[in-house]
Amino acid sequence: MEGRRAGGPARLCRDRAIPAAAAGHNVAEPKPTVVFVHGAFADSSGWYGAMDRLRKDGYPVRAASNPLRGLPSDSAYVRDFLNSIKGPIILAGHSYGGEVITNAAAGDPDVKALVYVAASVPDVGESLADLTAHLVDHPATPLPLQEVEFTKPDGTQANDVYIDRAKFREVFAADVNPTVAAGMADAQEPIDLAALNQTATAAAWKTIPSWYLVAKQDQAISPDLERWMAKRIGAHTVEIDSSHAAMVSHPGAIADLVEQADRGTS
Repeated sequence: MEGRRAGGPARLCRDRAIPAAAAGHNVAEPKPTVVFVHGAFADSSGWYGAMDRLRKDGYPVRAASNPLRGLPSDSAYVRDFLNSIKGPIILAGHSYGGEVITNAAAGDPDVKALVYVAASVPDVGESLADLTAHLVDHPATPLPLQEVEFTKPDGTQANDVYIDRAKFREVFAADVNPTVAAGMADAQEPIDLAALNQTATAAAWKTIPSWYLVAKQDQAISPDLERWMAKRIGAHTVEIDSSHAAMVSHPGAIADLVEQADRGTS
C-alpha cells in the first residue's frame, strides 16, 4: 500500500560509534497516528486506557467523535477527520464504528491498517441488520433497545435508540466495574435507528490489512459472528475473554493489537 512514509523500515545501528546515516541506515521514522472510532451506545472515553498505553509507547493518538446519525454521513465525517492528519494512520473501530471505518478508509493511501474491536464489518451492500441476521451456531440475543423520537434539523421526525439502562451492563459491559458501567449506561450515545439498515458503499478491508479482536463473552454481537467476519476479511485475529466493551475492560489488549498491526505493516 502506498503511504506517506518513504523507504523501508527503520533499523537500529548497533555500533554506537558509527552514525546511522553513515552506516547506510534510515533515520528512525515517526510512528503512525492511531485513530479510534467508537460505536453506538458509547463515546470516545472508552478508548482512554488504550490511548494512554499507546502514548507511553510513543504513538500519537486521536479519537474521532462518531456522530451516529447515519452510515453515509458518519463515514464522511470520519473521512474528513482522517484528512486532517498528516502521515500514516492506523484506524481502529469498535462495534458500529467498524462499519464506519470500513467506509471511511476506502481509497485512503495513508491508512496502513484497520483494527476491528468486537466490530461489525460489512461488505459492499450490507447493513448492520444484514450482518446481525447472518446465521451462526450461537447467535446473540436481540439487544433490549428503547426508542426516543427526535426532530431532525430539516423538521422531519426520526428515532434514536438506546440500550435499556437496567440491562446495559449485562449486555454491553459485563466485565466492567459496576460503577463505571453505570456511568456508561447513563451517558450512552444513541444511534439513529435508520443507520442500522443503511448499507456500506465501500469495503476498505479489501485493500488494507486488517486485525480483529473477538470478544468471547460478547452479548451484543455474537462471538461466532465476530469470528465469521474476521475470517471473511482475512484479518489477523486474537480472542480474549471480554464483554462487548473490550476497549474499557481490556485496554492493554487493544493497545497490543494496534502495535501488532503497526509491526505487521512496517
